[in-house]
Amino acid sequence: MGAIRPHFERTVDGRRLVVSREVSAPESIVWDMLVSVEDWPEWGPSVSAVRGVDGKIEAGSRGEVRVGGIWIPFTIETCNDHRWTWRVAGIPATGHRVEAVGIDRCEVAFEIPPLAGPYVVVCVAALRRIDRLATSAKNKQG
Repeated sequence: MGAIRPHFERTVDGRRLVVSREVSAPESIVWDMLVSVEDWPEWGPSVSAVRGVDGKIEAGSRGEVRVGGIWIPFTIETCNDHRWTWRVAGIPATGHRVEAVGIDRCEVAFEIPPLAGPYVVVCVAALRRIDRLATSAKNKQG
């Protein structure tokens, strides 16, 4: 639905390159997709599988993501107020957040560390997938 808008923003984790998109689905649907590890391969172009966490992540969750055929460890640093951050292979990685912007509409955003700027391409693809999946889930509900 919405345009993807890359910009720099100061977050609680410092300066980040943020890409976001408005989605025609409730915040709750998108948040569930972001925290449910079984959904990560559906919307995350670089993630083919997750192990070590069952169900939903929370602060302190540890597991591994399969990226390019290799298992890489992760730790969820924060997970509250519809925002979560993680470390992948011990390195601060992309933050994820969702915010309601109206009835049955929300904005989903990825906060990319500046040195990982090229990862914006993957995040843009993920935003498109999230939009499609969340809209489909909303239509099935209602």
